[in-house]
Amino acid sequence: MQRFTPLLADAARFRRHRPGDRWFVDDTYVRVNGVWRYVYRAVDQYGQVIDALVSARRDSAAARRFFTRALRMPRVTPGEVVTDAAPVYPGVLDELVPSAWHHVERYANNPIEADHGQLKRRLQPMRGLQTDRTAQVIIAGHAFLQNLRRGHYELATDAPPATRVATAFTELAAAI
Repeated sequence: MQRFTPLLADAARFRRHRPGDRWFVDDTYVRVNGVWRYVYRAVDQYGQVIDALVSARRDSAAARRFFTRALRMPRVTPGEVVTDAAPVYPGVLDELVPSAWHHVERYANNPIEADHGQLKRRLQPMRGLQTDRTAQVIIAGHAFLQNLRRGHYELATDAPPATRVATAFTELAAAI
C-alpha cells in the first residue's frame, strides 16, 4: 500500500472533482512509533477530504504548512473555513486566506470530527504506524479511498457502489 497508493492517487488527480468552498478544518492525533503526532485534515461541505498532513507539532508553523499545501492541491480558495477554537488558526488564515470567513462556533465542525472517527476506526486494527512518512502515506491513502467510495472522482461512475473501488482501480491501472 505504501508503494502504490501515491501512484494511484497521482494518476487519479486529474479526475478529481473540484472541492466546495466551505471547508471544515481540524486536527487530531495518532500514535506513530509510540509518539503522539498531529494530523491536520480538511473536508469540504460534500464530505470530500481535501488534504491531510502529519506533523510532530501543533503550532502555527504546522498549521501554515498544512494550509499552504491544502490550498495548492485543488487550486480552490475557500469562502468559509470552519475550525475549532484553536488559537493558531486565526493568524494563519488571515495571512493565507484573508478573503475567507473564519467560522468558530460550538458543534460547527462536527463533519470533520465524524470524519476523524472513520480514520481512527481504520487505523485501530493495524499494528501501528512506524514512521512519519508511512503515517502520511497511509492517511493520504485512506483519504483517497474514502473520496473514491463517495464518488468524488470521475472514475467508475457507471459502476454500482459495491464495485466502484475495484472498477476505479482497473481504470487507474490502465492509466498508469
